[in-house]
Amino acid sequence: MQSTTPPRTTDHQFGFRQKHATIEQVHRVTNAITEALENHKYCTAEFLDISQAFDKVWHEGLICKLRPLFPASIHRLLRSYLEHRYFLIKYREAYTPLHPVLSGVPQGSVLGPLLYLLYTADLPTTADSTTATFADDTVVLTAHENPVIATHRLQLHLHEIQLWVNKWRMKANETKSAQVTFTLTLRSLTLYIYGAPILDVSRSHTTTQHSR
Repeated sequence: MQSTTPPRTTDHQFGFRQKHATIEQVHRVTNAITEALENHKYCTAEFLDISQAFDKVWHEGLICKLRPLFPASIHRLLRSYLEHRYFLIKYREAYTPLHPVLSGVPQGSVLGPLLYLLYTADLPTTADSTTATFADDTVVLTAHENPVIATHRLQLHLHEIQLWVNKWRMKANETKSAQVTFTLTLRSLTLYIYGAPILDVSRSHTTTQHSR
């Protein structure tokens, strides 16, 4: 018999979960940075901006992801909840024709946050990096004694994330994303999304200092 127990959310996601507050995710990130500095490592972080994340949830892709997670009856119920939605625009006394809604989870609804978490639960992670998400806010960190290796590992992870957002019809906004290198001696390499360099804010500010 197929289990009716809802799937577990990935460990890096702290949004919309009981006993997982924003401050706890911040502590998790700062602990990773502090540990790297205490071990004289370069900690390179990428703060990603996912454009219109909740509005970009592709219904067909979400339905596909839900199929193996729930019994057929619940899957049909969720599918009926997402399909055959339409919108129109009213301007004064004029109305536009109806248009189908093919993406987005109903914000403000009870199921909206859960559906978003299930849709993004397979965001790529790697053994060489730390991933921290709170709803659609995402940061990825890598640490190593060699800044070239730290940056290379993070760039490989960003490439996997880029492939994921392309596959599932989401978009990472490279102009609103930022790179920060936490180190006792400033030295960092440039990261890229969609072939465009990401702003390295650690180069335009004073180097982060760590007091033991």
